[in-house]
Amino acid sequence: MKSIIPDDFKVTDAIRLSKIPTLLKIDASDDEKEEKLDKVQVKLSAFQDVMYAHNKYSVLICLQGMDTSGKDSLIREVFKEFNPRGVVVHSFKTPNSTELEHDYLWRHYLALPEKGKFAVFNRTHYENVLVTRVHPEYILNENLPGIEKVEDIAPEFWEKRMKQINRFEKHITQNGMIVMKFYLHLSKDEQRERLLRRLDEADHNWKFSPGDLKERERWDDYLACYEDAINSTSKPHAPWYVIPADDKDMARYIVAKIIWEEMQKHTDIQEPELDEKVKADMAFFREQLK
Repeated sequence: MKSIIPDDFKVTDAIRLSKIPTLLKIDASDDEKEEKLDKVQVKLSAFQDVMYAHNKYSVLICLQGMDTSGKDSLIREVFKEFNPRGVVVHSFKTPNSTELEHDYLWRHYLALPEKGKFAVFNRTHYENVLVTRVHPEYILNENLPGIEKVEDIAPEFWEKRMKQINRFEKHITQNGMIVMKFYLHLSKDEQRERLLRRLDEADHNWKFSPGDLKERERWDDYLACYEDAINSTSKPHAPWYVIPADDKDMARYIVAKIIWEEMQKHTDIQEPELDEKVKADMAFFREQLK
């Protein structure tokens, strides 16, 4: 299997999602992809232990994608070797009444990872320029000054939100947080197959919601909003990666490999050395344990 190069998936210039393939054609069996992923899982887990001891950086992984794009299973497979203390997953749902009493980024600030840890946002602060843009009536729940009806939401509103998100990500990265954002790029045909599987297979029935079909009708609208959000907010300090997601096994491996390769750039993340005085007294401490 050919090597995965992170820059092949990183968004550095304006993109058109309709021109990017949703399936990476690569000569590899499912077993080979799983074996590759297993190796990266172990390396990432060991690295996180070192990062925890180093205690200066944290990592935020943001996952976005259409319904059925494989976010949940990707989290399960990529991070399953991690020490449970080292990674926290947040799945953001519709804002509750308490969250709506604050600005839209408030709940995301609260969920940011501590130093030494990873956090995975399964759906993210970008929902505030995706779902709310496709359904602008949701913005009315935020009770914002000057917005009494949907017609009050001008195009400039979304431009301001993009700038606010850029400033948010700039702030956290300037304070020791490493941010990587992944869009799981699924085809409409593959989504259809996955929705049918939820209907046809009893152990997948619980995943199905009639609302999925209503949102599917807005596919083109969502794709346009994703495209604008990615193009407006992919920055060197907080890049977006567009991951072909029609093949779940391959998508998981690509994401894991990108995280690993990007973390290797932070060469200062090392296990701290023992204090010189402690080193000098090692023999004394051993004697105490006899």
